[in-house]
Amino acid sequence: MEFIDLIKLRKSIRLFQKTKIDHKLMLEILEAGRLAPSACNYQPWKFVVVNEPLVLRQIRESYPRDWFAGAPQVIVICGDYSESWKRPFDGKDHCDIDVSIATDHITLMAASKGLGTCWVCNFNPEKVSEALQLPANLVPIVLIPIGYPTETIKPEDKKRKPIDEVVFYNGYSIND
Repeated sequence: MEFIDLIKLRKSIRLFQKTKIDHKLMLEILEAGRLAPSACNYQPWKFVVVNEPLVLRQIRESYPRDWFAGAPQVIVICGDYSESWKRPFDGKDHCDIDVSIATDHITLMAASKGLGTCWVCNFNPEKVSEALQLPANLVPIVLIPIGYPTETIKPEDKKRKPIDEVVFYNGYSIND
């Protein structure tokens, strides 16, 4: 599959079969996240796979939506701000950027394997930290419900701004 076709194939999935993902396949997907680039190669992330019913129930309380409760597994992607690179000029912390790149790698790998995912950022991080008994240095940043979709995923056109609204060469002027 061409990479652009994979990008077009990946979309947010909110209806999952109850079947859990095989451990070996899950490791392949997580390996894609592990291999993601990060600022200065600091890799300030941890991936927590949640598939035990009691812990899943607790994670679902952090984002109480019916569709989310239907996911058979959730990957909680955490960032460690004590390990992330900070730009020396202004102190800009790149943890969220690094975690986002790893998350994107995970979702694209899942799509390439016929699995569905959805980025969830609108959740209560305290509930997630408590459910997973995370150490203070780890912050849950993204929840990725993952599973086999109930329908076949097909590439589709995405609603995006036209390229001439987002690409500029050698500067940007709002007067042009």
